[in-house]
Amino acid sequence: MNYLAHLHLAGPHSAAQLGGLYGDFIKGPLQGRWPVAVEEGIRQHRRIDAFTDSHPLIVAARSRFPSERRRFAGILLDLFFDHCLAANWQDYSSEPLDNFTARIYHLLQTQAELPGRLSHIAPRMAAHDWLGSYRQFEVLEQVLVNTGRRLSRPHPLAEGMRDLERLYQPLLADFRAFYPHLQAFARQP
Repeated sequence: MNYLAHLHLAGPHSAAQLGGLYGDFIKGPLQGRWPVAVEEGIRQHRRIDAFTDSHPLIVAARSRFPSERRRFAGILLDLFFDHCLAANWQDYSSEPLDNFTARIYHLLQTQAELPGRLSHIAPRMAAHDWLGSYRQFEVLEQVLVNTGRRLSRPHPLAEGMRDLERLYQPLLADFRAFYPHLQAFARQP
């Protein structure tokens, strides 16, 4: 799952939402640098990632990709599933997506300190409505280019957009089958 899904799965509390997002920017052991509720949100982010990566529906979805891109299929699925969530938001939340994203951007803006790269990208995230823009499938192409820039090795992410176009319907069905399982998992104490 990517940013939007982690924020959604974190629930309504701002500390958990921060932790849900921070999980992509904080690696290694947690040592009390962040408030307890934020660190619990980071742990929840990590549990969600582990659950997702090992789930049979996700294993099957990754196998849909050509072998030369299968190593990056997890990245492609994370981004595509955020698109699926944003495009079908009303099926998973009673709060309109624009209201949800505005609250998240405001929450980030009010933080005295954000971890790592998030401190640099949060203003751009809000200015360009990254979370809401996932509704538009075409946005994924630029997201893949930007993601690819951060990878140290040569990568086939650019070609991944063609795979996502070709596999759109089966992957959407995979998302619809999987996300309720993930929501149920995220609600567990």
